[in-house]
Parts: sequence; C-alpha cells; structure tokens
Amino acid sequence: MRASDKRAQFVGIDAYEEAGGSVLRDLFQQDDGGWLQDPMLLDRLATEKLERDAEAVRAEGWKWVEVATDFPYGHTYGMRRITGEPVSLTGEECATREALRAEYDQLEARYAEADELPDETDQRLGEIETALAAFEERPVSYDPQEVARAGVFVSIDSSGALRVERGYVRPEDDPATTGSEPGVPIDDAENNQSVVADGADATTGADTPEGTESDGVKPLPDRLMAELTAHRTLALRQALGENPDIAFLAVLHALSLKLFYHYGTDLCLEIDAKSVVFASQAPGLNDTAAAKAIDERHRAWSEQLPEDPGKLWDAILDLDSDSRQALFAHCVGLTLNAVQEVWNRRPRALAHADRLAQAVDLDMAAAGWTATVDNYLGRVTKARVLEAVREAKGESTTQLIGHLKKGEMAEKAQELLGGTGWLPEPLRTPGGTTVRVVGNGAESLGRSDGMDTVSTGQETAAADGEERPDEATRAAELRAPAAE
Repeated sequence: MRASDKRAQFVGIDAYEEAGGSVLRDLFQQDDGGWLQDPMLLDRLATEKLERDAEAVRAEGWKWVEVATDFPYGHTYGMRRITGEPVSLTGEECATREALRAEYDQLEARYAEADELPDETDQRLGEIETALAAFEERPVSYDPQEVARAGVFVSIDSSGALRVERGYVRPEDDPATTGSEPGVPIDDAENNQSVVADGADATTGADTPEGTESDGVKPLPDRLMAELTAHRTLALRQALGENPDIAFLAVLHALSLKLFYHYGTDLCLEIDAKSVVFASQAPGLNDTAAAKAIDERHRAWSEQLPEDPGKLWDAILDLDSDSRQALFAHCVGLTLNAVQEVWNRRPRALAHADRLAQAVDLDMAAAGWTATVDNYLGRVTKARVLEAVREAKGESTTQLIGHLKKGEMAEKAQELLGGTGWLPEPLRTPGGTTVRVVGNGAESLGRSDGMDTVSTGQETAAADGEERPDEATRAAELRAPAAE
C-alpha cells in the first residue's frame, strides 16, 4: 500500500512504524514516500484512531454514530439533514481576529515593494492565514431535540484528514408529518374516509337513490365525485398544456418535493424522480470532484428551500428565473443513471446517456479521472495496459514496459499515463477524440465510437498475465484511424 494512501496519511508513517510496520522505499525513483508492507496493521491503526475520534463526537449527544474509513457515495440518501446555527465569536475571539488582520496588513504593506519575502515573514503570513481561516469555520449549534434523533458519519477524507458529517435523520427516526395545507385531502387508511375542503366526510357508495333524501347536505356520492373530477382533470390538462411557464413550475415543484423531502408528498402530477444509489462503485468515489460539487450544490439548495414541503410552491414562485433554471438542472441531474451493469442491460438508456454526454461536451479527463492501478490498470489484462500506453504514448514507449510483470507494468503505466488525458472506452464521449502524447506534441487518434463505449465496458478483472485472443486485433483497430 502506498504511503500516499489516505489511511496512511491519517495514521501517520511514524505511528505505523512505531507499531511495528515496515516501509519499502525506492532509492532510484519517485515513490510517494514508499510502500507500507503491512496493510492489515495499517487498517487496524486507522480503525482504532477513528474510534477514538468518534468518542468525542458521541459525547455531543447524537442518537447514533457510524464509523468507517470510507463510506460509499450516496450513503446519506433518503435521510433528512438538520441545520444548525454557527456559534458566534466571543469578544475575545473578535479582538484576536482583528489584531491578526492588522498584523497581516502591516506585513503586506512593509514588503509590498520587495521582490521576495524573508522566510520568517512568509512563514508568519501563512500562520496568520491559517488562524483567520479557523475563525471562519465556526462550530455549529443544533437543537437538542434534533440531535437526539439524528446521527453522524465519521470517516477519512481524500487528504487523510478526519471527516465528520453531522445531523442526518433516518426515515424511521423522523417524526410523523401530516398535511397542513387548507383544501388538500388527507387520506385516512383506517376508517376509509377523506377530508374535503369544507371539512365534511365523504361517503363510499353509489349515487343516492331518489326518495331517500333526508334533512341536511350530505357528501357527494363517490361515483359522481369521480365523474366531476374527471372533467376537472381534463380541463386542468388542457390549461396546463397551454401554459408552459406554469407547467415548468409544476414539474420543478414535483421534482424538488421528491428529491429534497424524504416523507410522503402526494402530487396530482404522475411524475416520479429517483436518484439511484450505485450498487457497485469504485473506492474513493465519494471524494471525487463531481461528488463534492453535487453534494455542495444540494446542501446549498437544501438550506435555501423551506423545511415545510407545504411552503415549497410559494418558495419556488419567489425565485427568479435563473434560480429556477439552476434548481431544475440540479434536480434533473440527480435522476440520471448511466451505470452499465451485467444484470440490468439497458442499451437504449446508455445510448441516451451518450447523447447527453455529447450535448454537455463531457470530458472525463477534465472532470478529474485519470487511470491508476486501483481504478483500472491493476484490474485489466496486460494487453489492455499496453494498449492504453500505446494510445497515449506511442509504440516505442509501449515496448519499454512490455517485458514487465503485471504489477510492475501497471505501476509504470500509471506514471506514463499521468497528464495525458487518456480514457478507457466506457469513459469516452462519442464523437470526441483520444489524444496520444508524443514528446512535446499531441496527435488525435480519431473519433470515439459511441457503440464501442456501450459494448466494451463489461470486462471483469482478469488474472495476472491472462490475455484474450482478440486483444491484438482490438489494438490494431484502435490504431487504424491514426494510420489513415
């Protein structure tokens, strides 16, 4: 295990070695601090340290605390997150912050004309910046009643620092909610009745026969109610169909209810929105740039939207046009599912994902994906590793690693592919190009085939050294566009 692994960073190399662990270092090339030879020991040390850190979190009074080195992306799906208020600065803290700002400004002014800062001044400026940043990251105070029903996830982030995600309420711990909007029917399953706008109970049965009228106004018969509301439904469909602005608001309202509120919300629009939790996902998916951006955007909208779903319609009406479109795009994005799974073949859905990728000009390399031993090179055959290097660096570079064993080849290929923008077929956007970097220049290998993206992304990890008979043919086909 590399010393750059987040678990190693969290525990610390010194603590690992003190516990009896050994580190293998390469004196002749960059090794990112070496390789830790006892992964089981490192896992134990990381778990023990996490548990010690979690004890301080448990002391805050949360109902539950889950601890793991890593949680899968989407682990909070279906949970409501409570919000708290940042703790205000004390008078002493305010005075300290202002003094630090004044010192920072004085140092900057003193050396404004200098070409280079003295080492001690540069160090002091860094210390002041760190201290000021700490004042901005205030602890959050939560309602004790909410804390008693909510929980916390404790894990390690991608940099090896402690990650604490507070304030998630599981559906079974959420207090029961009831509709509060006037005029909205509330179904009562126990007595099979409904409350109508004027508060009268509706009956079940056929039309009231003639001659059985009694004093007072009785609820309308069910059959007549169904017939009348069928007329109203058609009229509403027609009116909504002629008003695209209101139709857009109605869809936005429906999507927002489904994706931001985690308890029953009945709508007259038969629109369902699902955000799929990935059954299979690579380690570290939760720490990718895309995952962080989506979660941050969702958090920001969650804080802006009202807690009561009954007030959501008015809140959306109050948004300006740009904000509505931004919320709509976020909601639609959450419903997208382009995962290819053996047990769930969806060729048309995946082809649709390809079209969307073209429309948004998706570039997975620009999005931060790069081939590593863990996410690709160590899980495919040697022939595919060589094919990747050949596409990115050319045949001459490929020959330099062709004699290596599988593990060494994957490690070397990771170094060679770094910064080239090379992508495996399932990650390529149809119509895009694969780039080969040769020396200081680059050349296009041709357009990526969308159908190939769908059909070749199903390879499972093969044993070291295992090669498939069609590998050479496939490599030749990929090189053909360059020759043309």
